[in-house]
Amino acid sequence: MLENLTFKSLGTVNYHETLELMKSHIKDKNFSNEIWMLEHPPIFTLGTAADKNHIINPKNIPVVQSDRGGEVTYHGPGQLVIYFLLDIKKLNFSPKKLVSTIQLFVKELLEEFSIDSNFIEGAPGVYVEEKKIASVGLRISKGKSYHGISINYDMDLLPFKQINPCGYKDLEVTQIKDLNKDISKLQLEKISIDLLRKIF
Repeated sequence: MLENLTFKSLGTVNYHETLELMKSHIKDKNFSNEIWMLEHPPIFTLGTAADKNHIINPKNIPVVQSDRGGEVTYHGPGQLVIYFLLDIKKLNFSPKKLVSTIQLFVKELLEEFSIDSNFIEGAPGVYVEEKKIASVGLRISKGKSYHGISINYDMDLLPFKQINPCGYKDLEVTQIKDLNKDISKLQLEKISIDLLRKIF
């Protein structure tokens, strides 16, 4: 378990600025373990393994190259993004263990709202049946993690049609609102924090 883990709720923040803040945070000699909860304005991000051909038609949504793992994804209002700025060396977590821990956290979170979810071998993220509800993409640098997971809760899902989400053609996506109408963003953040405190 980590001592002095801080949670920050940042509201809606620019992707580029947040990326720079994460990079400087993990390099800080006074590094502290933090979990950030936020939303981004509409943006497509390409992970380090991304093939640009998976962006079918960005229309007016900006496309940015990110340094997280994984393929192409979409961020937008109504999606809870959780960034994990953690000393995984201290936690004694391998990158693989961190990914599986985060996925299990989302599964547990969805169970709180009576939503059954599953994982698909070789395709990181969390699914409800065959539809993706959460995407994971991390970066590890000198024993510290950054980036994290995005959970669709009450958003316009149409931009996902403009890409092959996570590099999969015709992959369908879903969100919490379509499966359980009674969840507010505040509840979602609060339960996420309660669960994450127990995990880390």
